[in-house]
Amino acid sequence: MSIAIKVPTVGESITEVTIGQWFKNDGDYVEMDEVICELESDKATFELPAEGSGILHIKAENGETLEIGAVICEIDTEASGASDAKPAEKEEKAIGAEKTEPKSTGEVKEMVVPTVGESITEVTLATWLKEDGAYVALDEIIAEVDSDKATFELPAEAAGILRQVAKEGDTLEIGGLICKIEVSEGGKPADKPVENGSSATPKMEASGTQSYATGHASPAAVKILAEKGISTDNVSGTGKDGRITKEDADKAMKPAKEATKSPSKESVPQQEKQAVTVPAGDRNQRREKMTSLRRTIARRLVAAKNETAMLTTFNEVNMKPIMDLRKQYKDQFKDKYNVNLGFMSFFTKATCIALQEWPAVNAQIDGNELIYNDFCDISIAVSSPKGLVVPVIRNAEKMSFAEIEKEVVRLAVKARDGKLTIDEMTGGTFTLTNGGIFGSMMSTPIINAPQSAILGMHNIVDRPMAVNGEVKILPMMYLALSYDHRIIDGRESVSFLVRVKQLLEDPARLLIGV
Repeated sequence: MSIAIKVPTVGESITEVTIGQWFKNDGDYVEMDEVICELESDKATFELPAEGSGILHIKAENGETLEIGAVICEIDTEASGASDAKPAEKEEKAIGAEKTEPKSTGEVKEMVVPTVGESITEVTLATWLKEDGAYVALDEIIAEVDSDKATFELPAEAAGILRQVAKEGDTLEIGGLICKIEVSEGGKPADKPVENGSSATPKMEASGTQSYATGHASPAAVKILAEKGISTDNVSGTGKDGRITKEDADKAMKPAKEATKSPSKESVPQQEKQAVTVPAGDRNQRREKMTSLRRTIARRLVAAKNETAMLTTFNEVNMKPIMDLRKQYKDQFKDKYNVNLGFMSFFTKATCIALQEWPAVNAQIDGNELIYNDFCDISIAVSSPKGLVVPVIRNAEKMSFAEIEKEVVRLAVKARDGKLTIDEMTGGTFTLTNGGIFGSMMSTPIINAPQSAILGMHNIVDRPMAVNGEVKILPMMYLALSYDHRIIDGRESVSFLVRVKQLLEDPARLLIGV
């Protein structure tokens, strides 16, 4: 009996696919569900499994484009010798399984994308921490998942053999299938011994030769290597069965001989005739897929620019009074509260007082209505390894200097470790961003929608200033307030910033509220 394998339906808008590469040769014996080739569409890459066991007869070659439903190959399930193909390998696997494999229960646990937040509808599979086919224990972390707000760890929901379904970089909807676990009992299998130089890798043949996937590059890796001008022969694969992955291609470098090869004497005259200037040094490029968090940041920033009447007003503040106060009390403050007295507590307190006096700056637009907030939830912009995140200090108007400093430190550490929760990043009525820690002199920060304003802090620079008819050198900082002109008028924005300036230049006002 011969089974005809056709191009499957892979999406409503996809009408044709291209053969990316064959993993098996014409005439090879293939097992049921074994991946035999890769198909590429204009949106994604798919693996094609064998629909039966038997001898493979290829009908379409690498690079050939086929319509949905076209025959790709045929599998002869009654071919002579098919039933006892690779007897040595089967016998070896059976012996190894009998000795080391845990007992399978026959149950298959399907793991789907969990619900991670009300506003999150999709996630991206960032990293597999366990390989396909590996044994995983119950609650062992097997993958990391990125949403547009945070990174989550995915624990195994059963003990057994992991079968990956989604690939790294795939975007999945909530409830989408990530992987399957073939549930087993008896604990983790023992490591297989390596005898007489034979390999313990499951995909290796008994003779020590490599499997079909060894040295093959994925379509993404092929494209990257082609751009770099590097042959697959010069790249070692770290993927399954030695396959060359996208990460291998990103890290690949030209061999030293090729990279430093000087032109021969015969080629010099020809180069002089062409008069082409070749830049010295390496000119490598690399491509990285944007994370879900980075894509969301980009989308939200562009939306804020396009959907708000954003305007920025500036002022400057003399930081000497605060710096003198910190210098005088920083040691006592640290001893009593076990936290440093920083600038953020002063700016947060000053901002809260000014917001309560100018409520429009603390408001937001919801359709045809204005929402005024009687509380101050201050968002703090923090640069994390995966992008900008904005955790929130709740009811900052009621907090002391020490409470604010402790909360800032707690949120900043969690942000840099990627441990912020959804609740810690949602809400917020006003945002503070400190570009000064990176050396920024002045900027026009973008509003953190749906908020209506954001205050930008910058670096402190000694500048000559006129004070009572005399020139003095003072530590000055530029402040920038970006605001939505649809809800905040010039009077409110300028008056708010002036009020913040007054409170910072005379910190005693923060204590007595004048």
